[in-house]
Amino acid sequence: MADILPASIQHAQEQRAQAEALFNSIGEGAIATDEFGRITRINPIALGMLGYKERELLGEWFPKKIVALTDQDTPVNLIDRPITKAFLTGKSATEKMFYRKKDGTVLPVIITVSPILLADRPIGAIEVFRDITLEEEVDRMKSEFISLASHQLRTPLSAIKTYSHMLVDGYMGEVTPAQKKSLRTIITATNRMNELISTLLNITRIESGTINIVPKTLKIERACEEVIKELSLAAADKEISMTLSQKGRGTTTVKTDNLILKEIISNLVSNAIKYTNEGGAIRIEVQGRPRDVLVAIHDNGWGIPKASHDQVFSKFFRAQNTVKRETTGTGLGLYLVKGLLERLNGEIWFESAEGKGTSFYFTLPKERRNTAARAASSQK
Repeated sequence: MADILPASIQHAQEQRAQAEALFNSIGEGAIATDEFGRITRINPIALGMLGYKERELLGEWFPKKIVALTDQDTPVNLIDRPITKAFLTGKSATEKMFYRKKDGTVLPVIITVSPILLADRPIGAIEVFRDITLEEEVDRMKSEFISLASHQLRTPLSAIKTYSHMLVDGYMGEVTPAQKKSLRTIITATNRMNELISTLLNITRIESGTINIVPKTLKIERACEEVIKELSLAAADKEISMTLSQKGRGTTTVKTDNLILKEIISNLVSNAIKYTNEGGAIRIEVQGRPRDVLVAIHDNGWGIPKASHDQVFSKFFRAQNTVKRETTGTGLGLYLVKGLLERLNGEIWFESAEGKGTSFYFTLPKERRNTAARAASSQK
């Protein structure tokens, strides 16, 4: 027995050394915590990125010592931090945030936290994060270019649209039916281009954090009514019926930005019209709940293939079943909707089956919060 004990201790020490070496060799910043969120280990890359000495962090409560910020430079709520989500759900969580370094500067990072489970109970967590400063700079330059190009395109497009309308209306002499048809094609194309430019500009504003929120007290069904009126001709062209109803007796009054709200509803309803066959139906339901208002937009259109569900809110994504049948579209609409809702502290998700239709749901809080918006999920 005397020989076995030292051997087992030596083996344990070797395993501990291997685990330590493996942790320190991770090519990105890594921090390990115990079940109470206290830092138990931090690798050299994380120390270098954050500017701390190991002795300054070991044993400290992780959320307090490593301050996470939103893109508006406000502290992230503890409940919204990936490490909290990992402990509460027992599943990995990934988020994009900003860390405040020891010298006070801010570092953009992508964070992934995985819980350490024992008998299905979290006994700690490991967070891995990487510096995305270069990626952020590239995105900023791309956004600036898109914004500049979009603004420059608007002036000639406005001239094309104005003079095309004047020609169609006969202000410059009579035109033949064939010429009118061609001019209407030009007008339709310029309208589509203007919509694309507006979408691109909104996306660049969201990504740069410069979109302006002007909250006002309003009823959501009023915004829905205005959108239905604006899109009634597009629906009538395909003989699609649109109905609006209120579920329950809860108040549907919210404090939010009316223009942004209408942009969200318009994008979702336009999509429903585009991807629903002639003679289809679109139902919009508004339901007041204790703390928020739920809006549901149902269609009986083409639906979204199950394999594409996790990509629906990605930039430039279009499902294969829609690409084959509808060649127009940029794949930016739902990405924009998700971004706008996050700015309004709302959430969005959907249910869909290919060939049976799609239901999009989104919520808005009745009172606009000053805290960071939570990341919206594609399903609930």
